[in-house]
Amino acid sequence: MSTLASHLPLIVFAALALSASAATRPPNFILINCDDLGCGDIGPFGSTRIKTPHLDRMAAEGMKLVDFHVTAGMCTPSRASLMTGCYPKRVGMHLGAGGGWVLFPGNARGLHTDERTIAEVLKPRGYATALIGKWHLGDQPEFLPTRQGFDVFFGIPFSNDMGQMTNQGRTRTNAPPTPLMRGSEVIELEPDQRQLTRRYTGEAIRFIEASRAQPFFLYFAHSMPHWPQFASDDFAGKSRQGRYGDSVEEIDWSTGQILARLKALDLDADTFVLFTSDNGGPIPRGASNGPLRAGKGTTWEGGFRVPCLARWPGKIPAGSVCRELAVTMDVLPTFAKLAGAEVPADRIIDGKDIWPLLAGQPGAKTPHEAFFHYHLGQLQAVRSGDWKLILPHAAWPDASAPNQVTLKQPELYNLAADIGESKDVAAQHPDVAQRLMRLAEQCREDLGDDSLKLAGKHCREPGHVKRARTLTPVPPRPK
Repeated sequence: MSTLASHLPLIVFAALALSASAATRPPNFILINCDDLGCGDIGPFGSTRIKTPHLDRMAAEGMKLVDFHVTAGMCTPSRASLMTGCYPKRVGMHLGAGGGWVLFPGNARGLHTDERTIAEVLKPRGYATALIGKWHLGDQPEFLPTRQGFDVFFGIPFSNDMGQMTNQGRTRTNAPPTPLMRGSEVIELEPDQRQLTRRYTGEAIRFIEASRAQPFFLYFAHSMPHWPQFASDDFAGKSRQGRYGDSVEEIDWSTGQILARLKALDLDADTFVLFTSDNGGPIPRGASNGPLRAGKGTTWEGGFRVPCLARWPGKIPAGSVCRELAVTMDVLPTFAKLAGAEVPADRIIDGKDIWPLLAGQPGAKTPHEAFFHYHLGQLQAVRSGDWKLILPHAAWPDASAPNQVTLKQPELYNLAADIGESKDVAAQHPDVAQRLMRLAEQCREDLGDDSLKLAGKHCREPGHVKRARTLTPVPPRPK
């Protein structure tokens, strides 16, 4: 018997084993999260002033989710939900009056390390994990991404407007410099923001290349188009929507680079890519939320409903549209299901597995009976089906919360007929309003509602406070 023939059974067995291993390998996940991208700012969602050919192609090759929501109209609480699958109030990440909307440099608060992020859920399944870009869940050492399940971190720990650089390229000395970090180390102060998107993209591609032999989770959190907006020379001054549009068009280029590299590495069919935004767009900064009412910092649809594209060739139907309600909290349980990972069983996870929606299964419906809209700890609205009830609430006593008014009577909107929330129909549908009000009361029992505190009413302390721990202050880094 020849040498080859004698080893043929082993060769065949090894090939079959490799094939079986490849068949059971969990998918790769790439989560692209923009900062302040509005629902009308990319081609698949109606933009005609900002060119996004790569996102247009991503939509054609995958699914567009047109009823996709965040849990807060600003960065920190929204990102806390994305990472943990929980309402921000459940994990103690809705800030309050006097504390501003979001975490600031040197703040002693952050996402508690006992919380479980997507990265921590996936790691037991052998995933390599990376965060490239903006974190904004605590800049002190104990809260950094490398303490929250990420093997790799390259980016900035908070928003790009919190440092010394302004939109005009000038510096301000009354703010700490923005740190660019690798892992837990600061490698640059006040990096050239014109190069951030390009540098992030290069780091993301290098991570994909280095991790191709194992399943990986890449959380690519862009700093743009948050104010101040910057773009590299190839994109600056090129869009019809000013600096804002320039930065979005470079994000589109970046997404194209990621998708192209997946194809080049033969990882396309093994990788689920999800593209979205952390909240609605700020209209005064150049954003468009399409037909939606208002924008960032509000609980109207323009603050909570965000663009979302999902692509996984052969698994997510090409050119499809999902019109069912889905939320960023759903990302963790959905990724866990697909990876064969365990969703934390020792705590409440508010998100749901939405794979039936993403797979385009016939008759698939939203798994959410209700979805609750909080602003800085206030429960301001309840969504159920096509109906959205705006709850009576007191204006928040914080100068950083614009457009906040005291609402004495509930307002009801049918989003299927009135996506712009322009016609209050509470008087015509009192039964619907009452049903949603009962859902609101159940939420108050669970999560609490700071609106009642502002109104001088008793507010039951919610059960979640056992997880919303009082954190030991961490001294800020030396300036």
